[in-house]
Amino acid sequence: MSDSAIASDHLNYRVVGVCVHEDHVLLHREAKDDFWVLPGGRPRLYESSRDALIREMEEEISTRVEVLRLLWVVENFFEYFGERLHEIAFYYEMSLPEESPYRDVGVDFTGQEGDVTLLFHWFPIDEIERVRLYPTFLRTALGTLPDCPVHVIHVDQPDPPGV
Repeated sequence: MSDSAIASDHLNYRVVGVCVHEDHVLLHREAKDDFWVLPGGRPRLYESSRDALIREMEEEISTRVEVLRLLWVVENFFEYFGERLHEIAFYYEMSLPEESPYRDVGVDFTGQEGDVTLLFHWFPIDEIERVRLYPTFLRTALGTLPDCPVHVIHVDQPDPPGV
């Protein structure tokens, strides 16, 4: 494959939280999107990835999460609204505090990222393969979390229409 075939227009550094509770996984999306992602955000300069995930969740849902362990280091290549992106992401297992009202897997809720409203939903893990979730490797990977960190290089292809 030539360099131009894999080159990206933008490099993104992201931290991601994998929150599993009662055989459900917490996903979110912006109202304008027709797909779901795991919650997270971008670290600031000189901020550790773990600290960034804690800060992002405090900003989005006013909740201090516990970051448990690193699951995946992902190099993801994808398109978003016509722009090619190369994303480097650290995926951590995280948990919500016992007293959090967001632990009820039957209740949807919203969060805020600046002026953008985020929609949060708990999806049953045994049905996650049918969810329009990106990056797509998560549709199978969430079924069995790794015992130790795994490096993943992934190229996302858009789903065909109607999926």
